[in-house]
Amino acid sequence: MRGFARLAAIAVLAVSLTACASMITGGPLVRPGEPTGALEIVNGSSRTLTAVLISACSASTYGLNRLPAGVTIPPGRSYRFTVSAGCWDVDAGLAYSEARFRTRVPAGRLVRHTIVNPR
Repeated sequence: MRGFARLAAIAVLAVSLTACASMITGGPLVRPGEPTGALEIVNGSSRTLTAVLISACSASTYGLNRLPAGVTIPPGRSYRFTVSAGCWDVDAGLAYSEARFRTRVPAGRLVRHTIVNPR
């Protein structure tokens, strides 16, 4: 019986940690079984964007940088993310200047946002 109780406690802890991790990271960009769309971030500013944080609107934070390691978005260029259809919060910019917005991505569609003057 003790073994079962210990196993149950470990399972509850694992589920709790997984839920917490999702809140910190912003959750997965593509949720299993859901239709997807595309979110494109266009750099219309004169500075290179070094971070794009994307999280589900239901997450408590913007999450982590979703650009791959070593990737930036130079002026005049863009980067496209595949995401599950739905509501997303985005924070794009530099370490000291950023643009934040909320967007809705429809299934099978491309949504493009141009960052002009990160603040």
